[in-house]
Amino acid sequence: MDSLDADGMTEPVAVPLSATFPRALATEAVHAGREDLARLGVHAAPIDLSTTYPSYDTRDEAARIDEFAATGARPEGPPVYARLDNPTTARFETALARLEGTESAVAFASGMAALTAVLLVRSGPGLRHVVAVRPLYGCSDHLLTAGLLGTEVTWTDPAGIADAIRPDTGLVMVETPANPTLAEVDIAAVAHACGSIPLLVDSTFATPVLQRPVEHGARLVLHSATKYLGGHGDVLGGVVACDEEFARKLRQVRFATGGVLHPMAGYLLLRGLSTLPVRVRAASATAADLARRLATDPRIARVHYPSIGGAMVSFEVYGDPHEVIAGVRLITPAVSLGSVDSLIQHPASISHRIVAEGDRRSAGVSDRLLRMSVGLEDVEDLWRDLTEALSARSGRVSRSPESRSGART
Repeated sequence: MDSLDADGMTEPVAVPLSATFPRALATEAVHAGREDLARLGVHAAPIDLSTTYPSYDTRDEAARIDEFAATGARPEGPPVYARLDNPTTARFETALARLEGTESAVAFASGMAALTAVLLVRSGPGLRHVVAVRPLYGCSDHLLTAGLLGTEVTWTDPAGIADAIRPDTGLVMVETPANPTLAEVDIAAVAHACGSIPLLVDSTFATPVLQRPVEHGARLVLHSATKYLGGHGDVLGGVVACDEEFARKLRQVRFATGGVLHPMAGYLLLRGLSTLPVRVRAASATAADLARRLATDPRIARVHYPSIGGAMVSFEVYGDPHEVIAGVRLITPAVSLGSVDSLIQHPASISHRIVAEGDRRSAGVSDRLLRMSVGLEDVEDLWRDLTEALSARSGRVSRSPESRSGART
């Protein structure tokens, strides 16, 4: 993994691998993308809000623009225009690539903008067919199903991926743990089934703290950076971690389509990464505790919690899920996830409403499923709020020991 220095305040540049030494994830989260700050005489990363940059050498400017148009490589020297590159956003990209163990990362205005760019890169040469495994995030499902970008999708289970691949297949996409059922996919097995077709793993729920898909054969790792990477519910962003060859194509699409990440968002995301391991591990411990309690609660029909852990818990209630949502007081009833405060939502009504009802149900997204993003509150306070909402708003239905045996997925 490359370390970073800087040629002036605005242009980070790579230093040789020999100048670095292996560092733990927690250390990388704090220092990646920031190695030059002490030399610059600052402690916090600077925010460059410029939309354009002065240049008195128009011949050199033209040559650099030609080079970018031809290769997609980040321009050397000072920035040219904010839609092409931004120094603050570049720091976040460098840090995220280091955490994922990839050569590069390319940031976008949202997770959906990032996915759109990937699809455009692959469909450009005529590879418009996508093989995907449900469930995916509802808007990702809709983007593929609706064919809004001219793509065609074949939905399959992981075992059917190899048979679903066609000559015009450009991408295989999975999400693990999946939104909202937290179903898990064996990334290594799927990557083997893909052969030479790029595998895109949406790893938003896991973050690089819990899994690094590239180590298991994935070529592309997608994050809705809005969620855990930012971590405070105050920034929108998306990012694809990948090899430099693919990153160059993504940069070209980003420049052409304008789905750029604002530098203030880049700053907030870089700051969010510094506490990512601490936040994810603390919230995961609480989520695991809540999952165990919910699994023995007679008002709960089934609990979904992934084997790799994490801060997401989904559960199906015997009573009315809408009344449970209405009954919480500490937990915030809201879409999204990954914030320091706990959120709960009804996927069939919100995050996956745009997916056809039959497709939702066949993917395991039942009408009684609730999805909870566990934050950093005390577990006893969260449990009290949940159990009071269940008691006040949901029917008390006993279930047999046999029905509890499948509580973990």
